[in-house]
Amino acid sequence: MLKNISNLGDAALYCDFGIEVNKKINSEVIKYFKAIKESNIEGINNLTPSYNKLIISYDLRLTNFKEIKKKIEILNINETKKINSKKLEVPVCCGPAFSLDIERLEKKMNLNRDKILENFFNKEYFCYMTGFIAGMPFLGDLDENMRVPRLETPRVKVPKGSVGITEQFANIYTFESPGGWNILGNTPLKVFDSSKEKEPNFINPGDTIVFKKISMEEYKGFNE
Repeated sequence: MLKNISNLGDAALYCDFGIEVNKKINSEVIKYFKAIKESNIEGINNLTPSYNKLIISYDLRLTNFKEIKKKIEILNINETKKINSKKLEVPVCCGPAFSLDIERLEKKMNLNRDKILENFFNKEYFCYMTGFIAGMPFLGDLDENMRVPRLETPRVKVPKGSVGITEQFANIYTFESPGGWNILGNTPLKVFDSSKEKEPNFINPGDTIVFKKISMEEYKGFNE
């Protein structure tokens, strides 16, 4: 349930759905995200959903905080409206060249490599949000025994396609970038494609993800 709508700088506001991170709350965020997007409210130029917040940016030449807030408050959010989501499979290779932090994870979790990978692959993940890097999905929820903190010293460069975990989430690096997630493997799948103007993200909020373990040979031949 939407709890509060507040100002965020000069030309944005955020809708607050609470402090918890779970599927129920995130589903509400996504409902509002879709409803506002479909309403084509004049002046809104960007919508950014997160775990439990929705940031709305707008053009001050066309509208203002009070007008946007009022229109959001009177939106008819159908509680039974189905969120169109997909179940997607993401191939991941966990060869030595890609599983950069497996030894660290073995020590942190007190589990061996095989058990860590078994736990990781034998699970479905829910996409709460994408962002920070274009198209990067934040996928929950890891089991308690799989939750570890970020690296004490983040890497300057994390390879594109790296699949990492930290706290309750898994994610996929859509570009080479700095980062502190614990890297388990790498996917050859193009998770973000800027050439697809309308749908650049392979994974979107509300989607369900399963990871499929592949060999190095399968990884190398994936895009051939």
